Amino acid sequence: MRLALGALRRRPGRAAATSLGIGMATGLVVLLLALSAGIQSSASRLAAASGIDLIGASANTTLSSAAFPPLVGAHTLPAALERQDPNVGSASPWLVSGLTYANASLFNASNASATGRTLPLGWGPTSSVSIGWIPSDNAGLETPPLLSGTGFSSPSDPHYANGTYDGPVTHEVELDQALALLLHVGPGSLVWVSDRTVSGPSGLGAWFTNATPYEVVGVTGAFWLFPSEALGFFYLSELQTLTGGAGPGQDYASLVLVHLTDATHPAQDQALLARAFPGLSFFTIGNILNAVQNAVDLYRTFGTLVGVLGLVVATLFTMTVLLMSVDDRSRELAVFRAIGFGRDRIGLLVVEEGLWLSGFGLAAGLAIGWAGSLALDRFLTQLVTGLPAGFSFVSFDPTVIGLGIAEVLAIGLVASIAPAVRAMTLPVAEELRAP
Repeated sequence: MRLALGALRRRPGRAAATSLGIGMATGLVVLLLALSAGIQSSASRLAAASGIDLIGASANTTLSSAAFPPLVGAHTLPAALERQDPNVGSASPWLVSGLTYANASLFNASNASATGRTLPLGWGPTSSVSIGWIPSDNAGLETPPLLSGTGFSSPSDPHYANGTYDGPVTHEVELDQALALLLHVGPGSLVWVSDRTVSGPSGLGAWFTNATPYEVVGVTGAFWLFPSEALGFFYLSELQTLTGGAGPGQDYASLVLVHLTDATHPAQDQALLARAFPGLSFFTIGNILNAVQNAVDLYRTFGTLVGVLGLVVATLFTMTVLLMSVDDRSRELAVFRAIGFGRDRIGLLVVEEGLWLSGFGLAAGLAIGWAGSLALDRFLTQLVTGLPAGFSFVSFDPTVIGLGIAEVLAIGLVASIAPAVRAMTLPVAEELRAP
């Protein structure tokens, strides 16, 4: 060990550059691993705490579907699920749709300019994802927290009125922080909502004529199920009315979220409900996390290729430096052989030198990876708006550190093979006679 360290001290600049090269390659791999681990662990943690044990969708729908075919009979579906499976604690039908929003400032500006020519540059309605639900059906589910405002005035769905859609229309909407910020509104503000888009400023007047004003009754936090989205929340029947899915024989929803009283064996409930409702497909939270894992694995595969290239370059660089070290010390190694050092001991000296270089590189790599992970997490958190509380893009866990250590040891060992062989096969007599 002392001899290996002494060899490194002879060329401190070269040793430092080599260790830094190993550290940068290791830091890159650690950063990529921490990023994939962070996304996966955050998704798992948020999903486990959500209370969602099963998700029902239209038959033949996959988790990767970009759109969900409508489920008919949304308001009556929860009771039907509970009748078929007593373990269903609650079932919440959700309609997910895209709507266009505008605030009072745009409404006033549109009224002041019939053609829209005098509107400030960049002013226009905002398109966003909207969710319709029945608040009382969300028992046991973790929904976005209400940050300000009174929230919906009724836990039921007043406008549905037992299927007639003749009940009172509340004209109430909750917006998450991201959408409220985009619209510059808060509790008590009015927003105009429509399922139509606007072609340009000249079409604003007609758009407002057909849009429906809603009062913002609450501003919520972000929602893990739709991360980084700006969301609006409505009563199910009122969103159905806005999108044309209201009325007997329609009553559309996109999904039904199921909370189980006992979630120990969700696959059993999944199978039971699938048999009872052949028109629906049910997914467990494990199925959802597997889909997340598949997406992360795809990224990890790409990241691994990048990391492998970095490790190969670091290994070749280290091997070159060790070969140069053997050449520089060839006479010294020959003397060691002459005074009784065996070939295996000479080879071990070179391997020790490689491992010391890798060890210093490991320290640098972990520091680079840790600092880079924190910086990347902070950057992405600021870049991506609407993330739920507790979401982290990176996870610097023991597995990531363990893989980093294993890779560095592999660099040191593989890079030492050729230099060790050269050191073991040096012609002793020739080296000693050399001037």
